[in-house]
Amino acid sequence: MASYAAKPKAKHVVYIGLDGWGSYSMPKANMPTVKSLMETGCYTMQKRTVLPSSSAVNWASMFMGAGPEVHGYTEWGSRTPELPSRVIVKNNIFPTIFQIYRDANPKAEIGVLSEWAGIQFLVDTLSTDYHAVAPDYNKFPTALCEMAEKYIKENKPSLVAICFDNPDHVGHKEGHDTPAYYSKLEELDGYIARHYNQVSDFGKFMDPLADKCLVMAALCWFVEEGAFAAWVLAIVLLREFAVSGMRLVAVEKGRVIAAGWSGKVKTASTMVCICLILLGIPQVLNYVCQGIILVTTVYSGVEYFAKNADVFKEVK
Repeated sequence: MASYAAKPKAKHVVYIGLDGWGSYSMPKANMPTVKSLMETGCYTMQKRTVLPSSSAVNWASMFMGAGPEVHGYTEWGSRTPELPSRVIVKNNIFPTIFQIYRDANPKAEIGVLSEWAGIQFLVDTLSTDYHAVAPDYNKFPTALCEMAEKYIKENKPSLVAICFDNPDHVGHKEGHDTPAYYSKLEELDGYIARHYNQVSDFGKFMDPLADKCLVMAALCWFVEEGAFAAWVLAIVLLREFAVSGMRLVAVEKGRVIAAGWSGKVKTASTMVCICLILLGIPQVLNYVCQGIILVTTVYSGVEYFAKNADVFKEVK
């Protein structure tokens, strides 16, 4: 339980599951997004399904981190365990990743969206803030993807699971390792790309904003203590408000502007200077730090507006 106190290594975790997706398909599958994530991350092709190899049993095993002999779910459509669960901590269900994360982060936004209604009986919905089942994917194939995009955009979840019922459905109907199966995998890769891009865009927008809040709080405190010039702080505030305003305008137009090189230098140098001022450096060095903050702030702000001036061309 000591790990509960550990600092999260990721601000947002998006769990995407594809029912009936076999690792054998990867060499032939046209899934550029998934393969790109594999190249830059960690993966294994050696894992196998638990037995019996059916939906509820395996979804439960992934969410619970245990096999059916421990969690007790043994049938395709299990809603409750057929065998007594070896462990029940709360909510009358074997511990899931959602329950454990809720205990570790009580205020975290946690969601689960799926195409198969059976998922809701395996995730411990009492530990989530939101759970939803998409309409029939045969009639509305993009519904789950669109629901997930909306949820991520509006709620910025710390943990969200998006569970697709394919390619399993196509595999049963048309056959696994068939052209129809690979066509569905290509379609699903497109949905994964949409989720990945959305999370990336959110990070590009929110991460610099979090840095700004931290810096502004420190500089305001320095001014209060007489360790920082108020007029320099005013210029820094003006720059940050102006840049944040431009970013909001860009977002409204469907464009996300990531931090530039000069902006990163400004942030890094400002953080270093703040740390030095906190240590109580001599006044001369304090002035040097204020000068560095001022110069990098003004330069990066001017460069930012110069490179992205076209954002305002269509604004009336």
